[in-house]
Order: sequence, then structure tokens, then C-alpha cells
Amino acid sequence: MIKIGIIGTGSVSHWHFEEFNQIKDVCITAACDTNKKKLKKFSSQYKIKNFYTSFDDLLLDSDVDAIINTTPDKFHKEIAIKALNNGKHIFSEKPLAENYRDAKEMYHLAKNTGLINMVNFSYRNSSGLQKIYEIIRSGRLGNVKHVEASYFQSWLTSGYWGDWKESPLFLWRLSSKHGSAGVLGDLGVHLFDFVTYPVGKIKKVFCYLKTHKEKGKRIGDYILDANDSFLSIVKFKNGATGTISSTRVATGYKNRLKLKIFCDKGATRIEFDDPIGEGNYFDITKDIESEKMSWEKKAVPQTLNNFERFIVSVKSGINDQPDFKRGAQIQKILDSCFESSKKKIWVKI
Repeated sequence: MIKIGIIGTGSVSHWHFEEFNQIKDVCITAACDTNKKKLKKFSSQYKIKNFYTSFDDLLLDSDVDAIINTTPDKFHKEIAIKALNNGKHIFSEKPLAENYRDAKEMYHLAKNTGLINMVNFSYRNSSGLQKIYEIIRSGRLGNVKHVEASYFQSWLTSGYWGDWKESPLFLWRLSSKHGSAGVLGDLGVHLFDFVTYPVGKIKKVFCYLKTHKEKGKRIGDYILDANDSFLSIVKFKNGATGTISSTRVATGYKNRLKLKIFCDKGATRIEFDDPIGEGNYFDITKDIESEKMSWEKKAVPQTLNNFERFIVSVKSGINDQPDFKRGAQIQKILDSCFESSKKKIWVKI
């Protein structure tokens, strides 16, 4: 039996609990949060007997094998380092850290300990994306020439998730003071992983960040200064070019991820809101001769999700992807985007 401690009992922690709880030979035996009210409610709901307001106390008192880190971004480094130094495998929410320097430190520590480490880039759960990775890396469609990718939400212009002006769940995402890196840090972290996983590493990036001022400057304690949209032009190491963008004002789209990869012997594309329910399909074309330019829709059996990959890794001792090294690579791209937007220059990665 693999015993797990979950750190942070906010909204995303419920998803983590439900996913890990479905896996054979796994038991979440401890929980931790500095918010006593949330902690008590969470522990009672899931019948977790051992709960703590101090992570240090959890490490001293419990016998967990692994840690799930669902805390806010600014605590990711502290929790991960303590977990690894205490011999615990670690499954962390994205982003891995707040900057590349911290992410690199976390990766090197994880590598040196030999413990299993993983970052929850949740759109890896799309079996369609996994098949696209296999196809592109095999060279069946030839050389990648151009890429177009986007991640669209619209909760700043639509009410499908409620009124953002009245919800701390949304307000903190608009405030750098509260730990937000804006849409770049929230959605871009997923999008850059989604793109570079099949296509390969980015060599250079030019990025523009925009904060929509019409929201107002402040609501209560929340200063609304984080970026709401980003646009980037990228050059890949394999010679391909691409455009990658994301926004929270894409009216008409709830949570839409799109990726198109154009090669010299064909192309492939995928689009969905839900990586499990809708992400098990993709389109492909090898029709480069006829006038029809026809596309074929392909269904793909569901692959292991990140939660399952983590447990398989703990059992086998072989670290699957996406690991802390991958998390650090993505963080370096995000840092480069911030630098590019600030200085208005191309930035090497």
C-alpha cells in the first residue's frame, strides 16, 4: 500500500484526492493546510484521520511514502524541498516553481535523491496528444515546419463560472501580489508543455503580455495587475516556427485548447475543452497531392493519466514524464516570455 499525504485542501485538492483514491494500492492517509476550517472540512469529507496545520509536523508524525502538493504556487518550492529531503516522492501541481532558478534547484535535488518526482501538466492526460507525440517523433509526417496553438478561456467576459468580481478563486489569478503570474503562468504553463511535448524545444521567443485595464485597478485586497492575454512568436530548435497565444477574454470559449502541427508530408491537429472526455481524438492528413486536402478523424484508446503514471513510477522506481526536469524547462520558457515582453526583444531559451 502506497500511503500519501496531501498538502493544501483548496479546490484542486478534491480532484487529486478523487483521482488517487481510484488507484489500486493507494491510500491518502494524511492532509495538511494552514487554514484550519478548510482542513477540517476536507479531512471530514474524505475520512482522513491524520491532519495537520504544519507540514513539518506531518513529516515527523506520519509514515507517508509520497506527497501531493496542491498548495499555491509560492509554496511549491518549500514543500517539494522538504518532502525530498525527508525521503518522500513528490507529485506537484503546476507550475513547478515561481521562476527558473528555483525550478532548476528543485530538479537537481530530485535528481540527486533518486525519488520519484512529477509535475501535473494535466493535458498530458489526452490520449490524442499522446498519439500525436508518437506520430511527430516518428517522422511519419516529415519535418515540422509550422505550429499554431492557443488556449482560450472567457471568464472575464462570460458568466459560465460565476462572477469573477465576487470570487477569490478568480480574483487571486488577476493579482501578482497574491502570487499570480497571470494567464501566462496559469494557462501558458500548460500550453507550452502541450506544444513542445510533441514538437520539441523552443530556441527563441518573442512575447507580448497585455493586462486589460477596463477591469479596474483594484477589488478589495486584490490589485488587478496580472496579465490577461499573451501572444508569442517562437522559433523551434528543429527549424520550425510557430505562434502560441492564450487569453481569458475569448468570448464563446469555455476552456478550449487547440494545436495544429504542419509538416512537409502531412499535418495533424487536436482541439478540446476536456482532455479525457474530448481529448481522445485527433485529426490527421497526409493528403498533399489532391485538391481535396482531406482530413481523417482518429479515435485513440485512453492512456494512463498523470496520477496513474506517478503511482506506476513509485512502484517501479522508474520516473515517468512529466518530471521536475520538464517542469524546469517549461519555467525557463515562461521566464523568457516575461523578459521578452518587458524588454520588447527576442529571447534565447
